[in-house]
Amino acid sequence: MVEHGHSQDDVQARIGAPRGRGFLRDLVYGGIDGSITTFAIIAGVAGAGLDPWVIVALGFANVLADGFSMAAGNFSATKAELDDLARLREVERRHLRDYPEGERLEIREILRLKGLEGEVLEAATDAIAASEEASVQLMLEGEYGLASVDPHPWKAAVMTFVAFITAGVIPLIPFVFGLEDAFLYSAIATAGVFFGIGALKSRWALVAWWWSGLETLGIGGVAAAIAYAVGTLFHLG
Repeated sequence: MVEHGHSQDDVQARIGAPRGRGFLRDLVYGGIDGSITTFAIIAGVAGAGLDPWVIVALGFANVLADGFSMAAGNFSATKAELDDLARLREVERRHLRDYPEGERLEIREILRLKGLEGEVLEAATDAIAASEEASVQLMLEGEYGLASVDPHPWKAAVMTFVAFITAGVIPLIPFVFGLEDAFLYSAIATAGVFFGIGALKSRWALVAWWWSGLETLGIGGVAAAIAYAVGTLFHLG
């Protein structure tokens, strides 16, 4: 787990410019989906006994088309979050103008639930209520449970697309080079991607790297097994 510094400069820099959600979610989401969907196609086509170049063609078509679709979907979803944050900010600004006493009660209650009481609670309530921006930011967190840092739709889309393409191409490599037992090598490579993504994301988690890797490997393995089983139902040879 990554730790941060607690010097005066570290605290001022971190609190003054919070990072927000970041892109870990987008990278993990895109990487896992890219490897799962590509290998699912490989497993399904291989299970049906089709030519390896059919696997390559369908695999690359999936990587490009589904990667763009994932990126577009994540862009739209993140943009919707951004629009909702903007809407709620305007709602709270209007409420601060039209219902100042009611909003002050809300601010006081949020601070009370954070552990403030007595004169400290009243002083903090007055201080925050005196600033429209501070009041709005507190409302986003305390009333709606939302982060005050805006998400970045374009960056989220790019991160998802890059992760999807990178992870999605790996299962196709043995077929591109025409290796013997290409399906076996593809399965091993894909398993490595699953495990690697899981192990990497443990850097931001409390679980051990090997457990996180095995968890992700298990999720991907189930998806691949289902696709292969369905493909065998249509075996042509």
